[in-house]
Amino acid sequence: MATQAVWIAPIGALLLGYLLGSIPFGLILTRLFGAGDLRQIGSGNIGATNVLRTGRKGLAAATLVLDLAKGYLAVVLAKNLFPGDELLAAAAVLFGHCYPIWLRFRGGKGVATMMGLCLAIHWPCGVVFAVVWIGLLASIRISSVAGIAAAVAAPVSAALFGRLDAVPVLLALALIVLWKHRSNIERLLDGTEPRVGGGARG
Repeated sequence: MATQAVWIAPIGALLLGYLLGSIPFGLILTRLFGAGDLRQIGSGNIGATNVLRTGRKGLAAATLVLDLAKGYLAVVLAKNLFPGDELLAAAAVLFGHCYPIWLRFRGGKGVATMMGLCLAIHWPCGVVFAVVWIGLLASIRISSVAGIAAAVAAPVSAALFGRLDAVPVLLALALIVLWKHRSNIERLLDGTEPRVGGGARG
């Protein structure tokens, strides 16, 4: 019985994170406000960058905020409900966003959600993430480069800030973000990756 109890908190944290992460806010908002099926628009991705291609800037901003919020909320709730297992919730919320069971495991690319969980794990890491992401997006206007760089900055900043416990998880999550951007990386190498507002890929 004691052995079973040991697994309750980790499993609870994983389920909490995955279920929150798998809520496809971009898809829900575009359908709710008559912008169509996001999976049939642009790149087919369910994140804020593709929502922007519907021409609805407000919906794109709302998707960004909500995707960020679910990453933050998963970690905060896990800290209170399953103390000590918040890093499991952080991993699960990103995995849920990228591979939601409701959408046949075809989800988003995880950048906004990773920023949210970074803010909740250790807010200075989240600030570094935001500065790298927003700074590069504003300067070069290539969403994939900004997102990838921010994801890679997360485990590096965690190490520099002394949060060594978070480094393995953030490194694993950065690798997931890189994997989800593999088609973008191919286009970057080919010189065909579009800038924000300049194409249908994402």
